[in-house]
Amino acid sequence: MSRLSGYFIEPVIVECGHNFCRACISQCWEGSTIAVSCPQCRETVQQRNLRPNRQLANMIEIAKQLSLQAAKGSEGDRVCGKHQEALKLFCEEDQTPICVVCDRSRAHRAHTVVPIQEAAQEYKQKIQTQLKTLRAEREKLLGLKVTGEGKSQEYLKQTQTERQKIVSKFQQVQQFLKEQERLLLAQLEKLDQEIVRIQNENVSKLCEQISLLSELISELDGKCQKPASEFLQDVRSTLSRCKKRKLQQPEEISPGLDERVSGFSQKTIALLEALRKFTGT
Repeated sequence: MSRLSGYFIEPVIVECGHNFCRACISQCWEGSTIAVSCPQCRETVQQRNLRPNRQLANMIEIAKQLSLQAAKGSEGDRVCGKHQEALKLFCEEDQTPICVVCDRSRAHRAHTVVPIQEAAQEYKQKIQTQLKTLRAEREKLLGLKVTGEGKSQEYLKQTQTERQKIVSKFQQVQQFLKEQERLLLAQLEKLDQEIVRIQNENVSKLCEQISLLSELISELDGKCQKPASEFLQDVRSTLSRCKKRKLQQPEEISPGLDERVSGFSQKTIALLEALRKFTGT
């Protein structure tokens, strides 16, 4: 309905039964050439299915004429232009006011003719009925708009709360993982140091024994090169000294270290499995 005149201009009826000015409903197709939603009921409307509502257009024209006639105060404004008689009748078929002479003419003889005030009252009632329906539909849509906006705001608050929860939980998880990483790496570093210490001690002991054995071997090789008389001197003592010598075994890697190394391997496997499940979720 035109906001300026208060009447529908070129009224058209859409598929769902609602009426609009052609210019007003055409604005809904700006940027779309297929279909839009009816502004009143949100039903899909095809542009090609717009149909002129001639009956409503005639009713509006009558209402406009009757309003115009009522607004004009002079008697000359309410007379038939052809017969100069007062326009006291209304032709239903032609949808126009006529005078008594027009009523007796051939053009209106077979038409339904009623008093103009009676016709005006009847059509005013029809217009008022249409206005009541349109206002009710508008109120319904306004209610739906308010309800929809309220629900949207409620949902947005919920999503914001969930967003804050997610950020907080992930910060906690990140802090926990960093702390676990620090602890595990520190334990591994300590284990590395202990392994290196034991290895260095073993190497030192082995080097010492190798040096002593090398000296004894060199001594025995030299003795074997001497003449028999000289070779046999203190030979028994030399053999006894060789036999009594015991090789000191190096310290073995502690079984506890082996268990600790294996334990870290199990921790790594458990961590990877937890991360796999978390990623899958």
